[in-house]
Amino acid sequence: MNITHASFVTLPVVDEDRALRFYTDVLGFEVTADREMPQGRWLQVAPRGAQTVFTLSGPGMGDFVPGSARGIMLVTTDVDADCARLAASGVVVQGPDELPWGRMASFRDPDGNGLMLLTEKEGF
Repeated sequence: MNITHASFVTLPVVDEDRALRFYTDVLGFEVTADREMPQGRWLQVAPRGAQTVFTLSGPGMGDFVPGSARGIMLVTTDVDADCARLAASGVVVQGPDELPWGRMASFRDPDGNGLMLLTEKEGF
């Protein structure tokens, strides 16, 4: 196998503009693509410098169920500060909790897609 990385992860959403505001304004992601395609809008966001991007897939871009994505892990250098920022933006956050591999919290985007934040434990 010669796989080097994941190109994108699809996040099914109801309203692409609402999702875009959440991922850029709340999470601080950057827009990497926003263009019209024959099937609909192709909208991608990512943390600055990331290899893997998130495609915000609205109605008409496949048979995805909004809110069905789960287990998406976002690594952060300060889970506590990021959780405080999310809570201040009105996002319901569970955690962070101390686990053997680091401090981890979970939350959902406006469509119900499940995301996690992790500050990795050094040496784990």
